[in-house]
Amino acid sequence: MKYVGAHVSSSGGVENSVLNAKEIEANGFALFTKNQRQWVAKPLKEENIKKFKEFLDKYNFSADAILPHDSYLINLGHPEKEKREKSYNAFLDEIKRVEQLGLKYLNFHPGSHLKKISEEECLDYISESLNRAIKESDSAILVMETTAGQGSNVGYKFEHLAYIIDKIEDKERIGVCIDTAHIFAAGYDIRTKESYDKTMKQFDDIIGFKYLKGMHINDSKAKFASRVDRHHSLGKGEIGIDAFKFIMQDKRIDNIPLILETIDPSIWKEEINLLRSFENV
Repeated sequence: MKYVGAHVSSSGGVENSVLNAKEIEANGFALFTKNQRQWVAKPLKEENIKKFKEFLDKYNFSADAILPHDSYLINLGHPEKEKREKSYNAFLDEIKRVEQLGLKYLNFHPGSHLKKISEEECLDYISESLNRAIKESDSAILVMETTAGQGSNVGYKFEHLAYIIDKIEDKERIGVCIDTAHIFAAGYDIRTKESYDKTMKQFDDIIGFKYLKGMHINDSKAKFASRVDRHHSLGKGEIGIDAFKFIMQDKRIDNIPLILETIDPSIWKEEINLLRSFENV
């Protein structure tokens, strides 16, 4: 089964994300559990947590189908200790929120070296932060997102994520989210069946499908291997529509959240139904 949805708004309370997902006929979704552009937020209220869980039950959403995303401010690989610690504290708070909501995953961007340290040092800092966070939390699986490699971001090579996974002590608590626009911009082609199969074989050989816990389903405004992060609506960008057919027909990608972050929320329902139409072609 494919869990298909979008990154919906949780404005006015986390429980509204469930209603917004239902509105676009999704059976999975992503959300922010706090304002993604602020370091600190008020704790989740019990009434909001209760409503969130009630709505999940009412509308038959599984925790397996939901991929919360952390704040964009967080950088677990920051070269400066004080700023890395600030990021770590915010990250731990995000994990605790996910666990309060009874959810399974927390999706995050690995981090950036800011051109002040090497990629390897940055990856080491991220690994240290993740091991610490796993020890200081209960159950959430920490899901690293592939990046486009824009600026000083790490995570644009499958080898970066494999390097981090290798250093994680409790491997039951780590996973990966493939963003289609990001991997395309990073130089992994998925436009033809041959190139899709080659890229997915690389992923399996270097990381392993057992670590794939979600996908972001986006076309790309940016050119192949440009290392520029620009999403587009499905079939309207440089990737084209065929790649999304391959994904929907790939049994290795069953039972994880497939989340649209495409640029026009007004057509999310159409895009979800389009993806579903590919499943049994």
